[in-house]
Amino acid sequence: MAKRKKLDLNAMKARLELERANLLEVSDSAAEERRPVELDQQSVGRLSRMDAMQVQAMAQAVEARRRARVHRIDAALKRLESDDYGYCVSCDEDIPAKRLEIDPATDRCVDCAG
Repeated sequence: MAKRKKLDLNAMKARLELERANLLEVSDSAAEERRPVELDQQSVGRLSRMDAMQVQAMAQAVEARRRARVHRIDAALKRLESDDYGYCVSCDEDIPAKRLEIDPATDRCVDCAG
């Protein structure tokens, strides 16, 4: 419990909320890249269409990682509200402050994360 008191929970919450807002903003601005690729051969050649499909697939993969990160941030914010933040979800031990400073959304201590 002593380690947890070293944490500035308000600063952690602000960092999490800022990162969440930034991720959602980037997601909105990148929506065009994830849209379906048109199959009209009159307007786009086969290779250009394949390139467009590859860009779309990469954008969808990035979006999936972005959504997963937002989910982790949401879970961390819920732990902050319920006063469970800073404790490992597996073993219920303190997560070191340095680990939380590196990734405020982390939910496991070093031993349980490995």
